[in-house]
Formats: sequence, structure tokens, C-alpha cells
Amino acid sequence: MTTTWLITGCTGMLGQDVLARLRRDGESTVGLARGSLDITHAEAVADVVDAHRPRIVVNCAAWTAVDDAESHEADALRVNGDGPRHLAEACVKTGARLIQVSTDYVFGGDGTGPYPEDAPTAPRGAYGRTKLAGEQAVLTTLPDAGYVVRTAWLYGAGGGNFVDTMIGLESVKDTVDVVDDQRGQPTWTVDLADRLVRLGRAALAGAAPAGVYHGTSGGETTWFGLAQEIFRLLGADPGRVRPTTGTAFARPAPRPAYSVLGHGRWRRAGIEPIRDWREALHTAFPALLDEKKGSSR
Repeated sequence: MTTTWLITGCTGMLGQDVLARLRRDGESTVGLARGSLDITHAEAVADVVDAHRPRIVVNCAAWTAVDDAESHEADALRVNGDGPRHLAEACVKTGARLIQVSTDYVFGGDGTGPYPEDAPTAPRGAYGRTKLAGEQAVLTTLPDAGYVVRTAWLYGAGGGNFVDTMIGLESVKDTVDVVDDQRGQPTWTVDLADRLVRLGRAALAGAAPAGVYHGTSGGETTWFGLAQEIFRLLGADPGRVRPTTGTAFARPAPRPAYSVLGHGRWRRAGIEPIRDWREALHTAFPALLDEKKGSSR
């Protein structure tokens, strides 16, 4: 049995959009949720990849509970580090290419300009360390067929996220305090899914060099700036969003103060980087609002 695409973590917010995009295009695709494949089990991974013989694997499966990783780093490492290694080893045996989704948390978050793809990594927390381990496993095991796509500040219709939270709070809170000292790039999962698919196709065509890519929207803002834009789209007064600092929301895991990523490598693969975050949010918002209304019924 042979297929073109195998998507792990296909029921997650990003995985859903990757699978939906491929199926709309009529691609030969297999989507696997955790119940169908636990990527921490090497033999299970090898068996599944051997059975389906995909030309390309997109790993959307991950431990994403950033704060919980601080107290359960070994568990997070099994998913974020060992899992990608098992997938990479299976891909070596079948000749498949592998796209590994990673994170801005591999950087220290103390930059002053967009991090290029080859910037030194320096994760400050357990989550970032485990995701970096996954990156290294893929790039080492598949030097010519491994692709790492770092992303950040994801939102979409398929799961809980900051945009969804702000839509909910606007209807019940007079004012909302939001952090204004962390900068990043809000990124719609539909846009990222599109680039993952394009990258996979370019990889299969031999047009995309293996290595690291940054899959975030263009431009930059703070959580406060994003919240104000959400309120504007809701027809609400953005003045109801009040700026505060990260210290007001102390959490177990440190948050990067600066998570802006550079996008220089996309054009080497013949692919345009993702559009500006504000344009994407305006395009996404009607569907996000419909999803929110539907889930509250």
C-alpha cells in the first residue's frame, strides 16, 4: 500500500488544517491521531510507515503543554524528541521525506531583530529543549530529506488559542489586561498548513533544500496589539484592552520576550513566505467567529 502523505497528530489544530488542505486537493493522504499511532513507540512508528510507504510525512504530533513540560520534561521529551527520531529513522528505511513542526521556543527570546533560520538556539525552558531535541534528531538522521518548520503564536478553528479566548472574554469582561512586553507573529493554522503542503511538494520535486524554515506570519505585534485588533474586528472598543507586563501573569515556563522569526529560506524553495499577520487575521476572523458561536450553542 502506497500513499503520498502521512500526517501524524491529524486531530490537532494544525493537523486538521493540513489534512483538510490535502484532501481538498485530492491528494492520497493518511491522517493518524494519537489513538492510531503513538509516536513514542519506535516499533509502531516503523510498522505504520512501512505499511503505508508515504513519500512524505508531516509530524504535527507534539507535547504542547508548555507549562506542564517544566515538571514533566522526560514525558515531553519522549513525544517531542524521541517521537521525531522514530519517524526519521522510519523514513530512512522507506526513503520518505519528513517535515517536523517546531517552535520559536528553541530560541532564547532576547533578540532585537528577526531570528534567521541559522541563528544559534538557546531554549530557556523544558518545552524548548524537548522541541530542539526533535529538530536535531530529524536534521541529523535525515540530512538530505529532513525539514524543520518553526512556528509560533498559532490560532485556528480547530482548537483552543489566544484569539478564541479573546473572542470569549470580550462578551463577558468590561476590560481585559493583556501582556504588552512580548513580541511575536500571530499565525493562522490555515496559512501554515498551506506552506507545509507547498514545502512538501517542493521537496518531492527536488526544489526545496532540506533544513530549517520559519513558518510564521509577516510583521510583528504584541499580545496586547493582537487583542486590540480582535476587539476591533468584533466591533468593540479596543480601549477596553489594557496593557500589562508578563510578570503579572507568572507561569512555570518562561515566555520568550521576542519571538519574531525571519523567513529568508522560503524563496530558495520557490515559495513566498506567509502574509502579514493582520491581513491573515482579517481573512480568518469570520470562520473563527462562526466556530466560536457554534461551540457555545
